Amino acid sequence: MREALSGGGCSSSSCGSSDGAGDLPPELWDRIKDHPCYSEEAHHYFARMHVAVAPACNIQCNYCNRKYDCANESRPGVVSEKLTPEQALGKVIAVANEVPQFSVLGIAGPGDSAYDWRKTKATFELVSRVIPDVKLCLSSNGLALPDHVDEIAGMNIDHVTLTINMVDPEVGTKIYPWIFHRGKRWTGLDAAKILHERQMESLDLLKARDILVKVNSVMIPGINDEHLIEVNKVVKGKGAFLHNIMPLISDPAHGTHFGLTGQRGPTAMELKALQDRLEDGTKLMRHCRQCRADAVGLLGEDRGQEFNLDLRPEEVVYDPSQRETYREIVAVERGEHVAVRKAASAEVSGLQAGASVLVAVATRGGGRINQHFGHATEFQVYEASAKGVAFIGHRKVEQYCEGGWGEDATLDGVIAALEGVTVVLCAKIGDCPKDSLTAAGIEATDEHAYDWIEAGIAAWYAARYAPAEQLLTA
Repeated sequence: MREALSGGGCSSSSCGSSDGAGDLPPELWDRIKDHPCYSEEAHHYFARMHVAVAPACNIQCNYCNRKYDCANESRPGVVSEKLTPEQALGKVIAVANEVPQFSVLGIAGPGDSAYDWRKTKATFELVSRVIPDVKLCLSSNGLALPDHVDEIAGMNIDHVTLTINMVDPEVGTKIYPWIFHRGKRWTGLDAAKILHERQMESLDLLKARDILVKVNSVMIPGINDEHLIEVNKVVKGKGAFLHNIMPLISDPAHGTHFGLTGQRGPTAMELKALQDRLEDGTKLMRHCRQCRADAVGLLGEDRGQEFNLDLRPEEVVYDPSQRETYREIVAVERGEHVAVRKAASAEVSGLQAGASVLVAVATRGGGRINQHFGHATEFQVYEASAKGVAFIGHRKVEQYCEGGWGEDATLDGVIAALEGVTVVLCAKIGDCPKDSLTAAGIEATDEHAYDWIEAGIAAWYAARYAPAEQLLTA
């Protein structure tokens, strides 16, 4: 069971949503402590599951193309199979029996969960009868949500994600070609105005019912990037718990309007710069993976294909023993991790001199530096500075090492993805990629293999930046 703590996933330690029990009121901490999206600290240990039961959607976004049977794509709106509520129940039970980290069931489409409400409601009701402790979570564009908010509150759905990309309808006209509302299709400024009004109403209604709201905003350079500063102010004022600024995923192969017209997404450093400008606003989520609508597992991994209909038995019976045992182990592990994280930040911030640097970490999860450089498909990125050690995001890459060897072109892509990074910490790295990274001005080391991430970063940072007299007395 302890192996589950070092399996796939991601690792991070500090952003607006990383508050622990000592940083939040106990009643609020209890609501988010096992939710990997609402608590950055929790996502080391707990997994989410999305079931694709809501294919219908009532708006068209220029960045969206809802596809089915696209197993190799990892982005919102994509699924390999659509499920009925009854099929979803079977899949949830199968996952709960095999993935002990499972704590949250979400419905994020592939359309809109509030618009396709009958299927969403039926799925949650079926699952709650069998696994009453699982947290229920839904995502919506907010257009239809006000019509169902009382039912949402009555079903013990404690977490809702709203996608809000604008608070100025003029900006909205560049993002949404049409909406379908009250039996009519609306376009242009009228459509954007209606959507904006309904999204603001959704925020107010959810806040009034004490439902935690995470707002997702897609950063679209040249269209709403600067405007998202105003979006942040508005959603903060309306009581959103988290604000998640996500980069536009734009690729002609996806068939979206933005992809086909050449609209680019932001670079990693552009995204970081915007997030940094919003640090004093609503708590920021920086560990989002922009999951598929059928994702299963820890953030940063997707085991959904393991539980497709053709791979599951027709009948499964829920066995809670693995989940219960796992939680007992995690209670000890995460307590140690919290203490290490605080000590690491204190060590770094206590240095008399030192620059602000970005550190990339290769990890398979569990909060450890435990992955071979060549096996990484993403790197967790931290910022070490006088403020301490803070998680700031992740960089997705193509796996460099396949069968003991790697392509130079792939390594070039990995190095490009590490823009702005000073050092890479990993469990192991070969001489060839290490030399290439050095030539690109990036240090790479496996000296801190299997350490807690924050402890490894603090040790590297102290060795690099601490004055000699401090090192002699350490």
